[in-house]
Amino acid sequence: MLVPEVGRSRAEIAERMSAAAQAWIDALTAEQRATGCWAGPGGGAAEGERLRWFYTPTDHGGLPLGEQRPAQQRRAMQLLSTGLSTAGYVTAATIMGWENVLDLVEGFSATWGRERARDPGMYYLRVFGEPAADRMWAWRFGGHHLSLNYLVVDGEVRAVTPCFLGADPASGPGLGGALIRPLAQVEDLAHELVGSLDPDQRRRALLLDKAPTDIVGGNRSRLADGDRMIRLPDVWRGHFADPELARKVNQVSDAAEAAAGLTDADHDRLALTRAPQGLAGADLTPSQRELLGALVSTYTGRVPSALSPEVPLDDLHLAWAGSLTPGEPHYYRLQGARFLAEWDNTQRGANHGHSVWRDLANDFGLDVLAAHRAAHH
Repeated sequence: MLVPEVGRSRAEIAERMSAAAQAWIDALTAEQRATGCWAGPGGGAAEGERLRWFYTPTDHGGLPLGEQRPAQQRRAMQLLSTGLSTAGYVTAATIMGWENVLDLVEGFSATWGRERARDPGMYYLRVFGEPAADRMWAWRFGGHHLSLNYLVVDGEVRAVTPCFLGADPASGPGLGGALIRPLAQVEDLAHELVGSLDPDQRRRALLLDKAPTDIVGGNRSRLADGDRMIRLPDVWRGHFADPELARKVNQVSDAAEAAAGLTDADHDRLALTRAPQGLAGADLTPSQRELLGALVSTYTGRVPSALSPEVPLDDLHLAWAGSLTPGEPHYYRLQGARFLAEWDNTQRGANHGHSVWRDLANDFGLDVLAAHRAAHH
């Protein structure tokens, strides 16, 4: 480990978050504060905004790193580090810098309506409420392929999802023939698990022999039974007013759908369901369950161990779509009573990965907020 994990409890981590958030706020100008600091959780326009999240290169809401002084950026990154494990922080920082690699892949030409589309400075931080021990407050950090959301109530971190990490390209060359893959184990452990299944297990796990072109839940604030994949033009903060940009994003979406060959019936088959689909963890062998546990940890291990939930493996279901061959388009999800993880790698010749961890009962701390309001009002 590069550095030891700090914070042995939800309260200790909340205290560190509060101090880091206040230090960042204190370093801002009044104008920056108006953008970076909004009203706390609980209702009104600020709460509606808190529940919006994105993973496309759109305005995520908040103060971008590129509009902050270096000392302010450092304090923003220090706050980010309080909500992540060491491995999670390294991965998030790699994803941010990876924008420079994507710019190279695209010939330094993409714009998406701004001066530079692939910009490591376009990661946004916003604090909702006053980060004090006796206050209810929240914060989020996000940009292209990164969305992190936290809620603190009564001096403890009470929610850490939605938690999204992505990488485009999913794999790039390193010196000496190495491959740099920010989300390698999120993909490889799943392939190892599905490759270990016997024919009957595989039949139960496989939803469809074609993969969706994105995670099925998309960037919805709340997930519901029957939710189908959201198409690319709708995973942005509004639609492009520029006709050429609107045409381009629709063209990219249409081309991806055509390549996937999905029908309406296929999208219905892949839709989210209240009752998990696929192969139950209870029907795995001990070695397969060990693989499943390791795969789950690539999601829950993104945050400090004190914030990482125990996920019952018996009731967790593995559902797979697309090719079983590494390097070809594929999708999987892991779903239990509360835990949902989704991964897809289909775009850019199956070299563009998306992964998200959701809490089906408590994304954004909505369950905690409801209980808090019931107890105090």
